[in-house]
Amino acid sequence: MKKMFTWFRKIAFAEGVSFLVLLFVAMPLKYFADKPMAVTIVGGLHGFLFVAFGVLALQVKSAYKKDLRWLLKAGLASILPFGTFVMDKQWKKEEAAVSL
Repeated sequence: MKKMFTWFRKIAFAEGVSFLVLLFVAMPLKYFADKPMAVTIVGGLHGFLFVAFGVLALQVKSAYKKDLRWLLKAGLASILPFGTFVMDKQWKKEEAAVSL
């Protein structure tokens, strides 16, 4: 059971990194360097990670009996820059509290 939370945190980290790369690298390349392929590649990767994050968040909510507020915070963290990194401290504590 703890592995699911571990995967959730890993995907949350990857999703957060991909979001920042999309915002601060790919988008400027598209608009200031006329390189739209950067957004195509990074955007596709980010989209995949975003969906994986959402699926895992729903699974964690169900498996660990989290409330709707937990899910809403996770959703908000996924759409705010740096959000998943800020929430990781709390998620790490929650993961540690899970019995083996």
